[in-house]
This record gives sequence, C-alpha cells and structure tokens, in this order.
Amino acid sequence: MSIDNYNYTVSERFMKYARIDTEADPNSTTFPSTLKQKDLAKVLVKELLEIGVADAEMDEWGYVYATIPATPGSENVPTVCFCAHMDTAPDCSGKDVKPILHLNYDGNPITLPDDNTQVITTEKHPYLKEKIGDDLITASGLTLLGADDKAGVACIMDYANFMLNNPGFEHGRIRILFTPDEEVGRGVDHIDMDRLDADYGYTLDGGVLGSIEDESFSADAVTITIHGISAHPGYAKNKLTNAIKVASDFIDQLPKDSWSPETTEGREGFVHPTSVSGIMEKVKVSFIIRDHITAKLAEYEARLKQILDDTIAKYPGVTADFEVKEQYRNMKEIIKDVPFVTDNAIEAMKRAGIEPRPVIIRGGTDGSRLSFMGLPCPNLFTGEMGIHSKHEYVSVQDMQKAVKTMAHLTVIWKENA
Repeated sequence: MSIDNYNYTVSERFMKYARIDTEADPNSTTFPSTLKQKDLAKVLVKELLEIGVADAEMDEWGYVYATIPATPGSENVPTVCFCAHMDTAPDCSGKDVKPILHLNYDGNPITLPDDNTQVITTEKHPYLKEKIGDDLITASGLTLLGADDKAGVACIMDYANFMLNNPGFEHGRIRILFTPDEEVGRGVDHIDMDRLDADYGYTLDGGVLGSIEDESFSADAVTITIHGISAHPGYAKNKLTNAIKVASDFIDQLPKDSWSPETTEGREGFVHPTSVSGIMEKVKVSFIIRDHITAKLAEYEARLKQILDDTIAKYPGVTADFEVKEQYRNMKEIIKDVPFVTDNAIEAMKRAGIEPRPVIIRGGTDGSRLSFMGLPCPNLFTGEMGIHSKHEYVSVQDMQKAVKTMAHLTVIWKENA
C-alpha cells in the first residue's frame, strides 16, 4: 500500500476548517441549529468534487453525502461509511478561532498567546507526555480549537484524497457522511438512511491514539417544571411560594458525594442538572441521565422523581411536571451482534503500527444513534484532546495515523468479504 509514502494533507485541511465558525446552539429551534455550519459543509463539498468524488452534495439540512465507488470486482464488499460532525460545542466560543502549529513539541508548558493565563501543561493533560516530538495544533487562548470534531472531518477528507489519487488496491464502496449539530444531540435527526445506503460505519470522533470505542452511555433527558404560587411581594405574607426557592431546595437534596459527573468514573452513571431558568411562579430544571446499563436510567429517574415529590410535599399548593425524553442508547447493544466491525478496526490499527486501546465512552456520539438506526458504528481515534475548552489540542501525527488506519481498514473489509 502506498499509504506508507503518502504526503498527508490532514493538518493543512484541519487548520483551514478550524477557522470556520460552526458553533452549535442548543437553544435554537432550527436545523441545523446555526446556519453557519453550512459554511463548512459547502467547503467540504467543493473540496470533495475537486478531489474527484463526483457525487458529493449537501442536502437541505446541511448533511454532506459522498461516495468513493468500489473498484471493479469489489461490488460484493459491504458498504462502509466514515462519519464526522462539523459543529463545535457551545461550551466554549468557536468564533474567530486562530489555530497555531507547534512543531516538535518538547514537553514544556504551552502558553497561549492571546491569553497568557491559558497554559497547557503535562500536569493538566497527561497524554501530552506521549506526544513529545509530535507537532501539535492549539487555539490561541480565546476559543476552543474545534478538533472535536474537525480533526475527524480532516482525517476523512485526507483519506478521500488518498483513495482517489493513489489507486493501487481493491476496495468496496465507501460512503462519506458529515453531520451538523452532534454537540447538541441532534446530529442524526434528519439523516436519510436510504440515501446514505451503507451497511456498517465508523465515526472519527475519538481521542487518544489507538482508541476504539464500541460502548457508550445510554442517555435520557429529564425536564422538571416547578409551579409555584405567585403574589405581589409587598403583600405576599402567607400567599407567595417562590418556585425559585423550591427549585433550589430540590437541587440541594441531590447527593453530594455520588451520582454526579464530578464524583463518578468508568462505568458509573450519573444524574446531572444542566440548566435552571424561570421566575418566582415557574422554574424549569433540566437534567441529563447517563449509565452504560440502559435499565438503570429508569431507576435513576424514579429516584429523582421521589426526591422531587418529597421536596414538593413541603410546599402546599406547589406542583411539578416530570418529563423524560430518550436521547440515545448504548451502541454495544447493537455492536455485540456484529463484533467483526470492531475487530476489523483493531486489526487495521495493528497493521498501521498502532497499539489498539479499546475504551468505553462516558458520553455518546452520532454512532450511538446510528447503530440503532441500522448502521453499527464504533468510534475511532483522531487525537482530539482537551475538548470543549480553550486547552483543546490535537497531534498532527495522531491525525495522520487515523488516515493510515482508515486505509488499512478499507483493505481488511475487502479481504474479509
């Protein structure tokens, strides 16, 4: 395979994409949640066409679909989809990102130039100790970088460039998918699965070199609305019951030493309040509920509902609504029946000279939902680290090795067909 001598373009592509503002908006009712996500989609379609992907297109929702056709005689190979999301998280600004390339990282602290209080160190980011000698890309200190998941986008684009311009091995049909709004949980809401027309998939949205994730959280969202009793504050004695205070009391009843993101790790689940809004008459409290065992979500929700009921009982006349919405489910429930999808990726990493690191996701990806939509879809590494923060960084060499892994993976699917 000529991938060993390939002149990678992934870092240049990534730095170009990082400068395009694609921050998602969780409060928007449109899809995509921000139209500026289509700015990147248009760039990707143009580049795919220039690479030689003849059918690259963006649909009305902002999804980018493209095909690398099977080589002659390989039409029986399952169609594999490589997927990444174009949006960046609303947790940290994605506007006016200034990517900076740090050649041959030496292990010393990296002080970001636009805010000298932002210092990336090996103490805060232990993975950096493995990246000494690599070329790193960071932002400038005022924004996130957008490696989550523009690193994945760049890897797929460089892979497509390699595939179309370096013929030399047989492969099956490959589908490329770029999605908006993954960061706000809506990334696959409008995907046309018939249009996608793939058998198996891989998201490129993972972290450390060699990571392969085929087990995610299962996730629900809970919205609690507390209805207080309003009255003019000047004449409120024995009349007013302030919903803000009731909500505060309720939140204070949550466990302090367990059952939360800040007190759990590994396979431990949690219940996490994410926002509080309202006035003295009505307050809304939003939660996310997470565990790797789907059945535990109902247990957590019952416990949360009991805490709410016990709190409300102390305030005569106050009522509350409790609404549960499914978000995604543990991809392992699907992938366990097709273990070769993960096995192929592990073998591809070995052939690329990478030590595989099977890990579980304390979160979810587009692949979590895609798996339940008929596309078993583990998650592969890109090198994106420090995500959703001003300390976000990515190793150029990690991205290159992701491209190399994808090329080997393509061959393995052909060999095993």
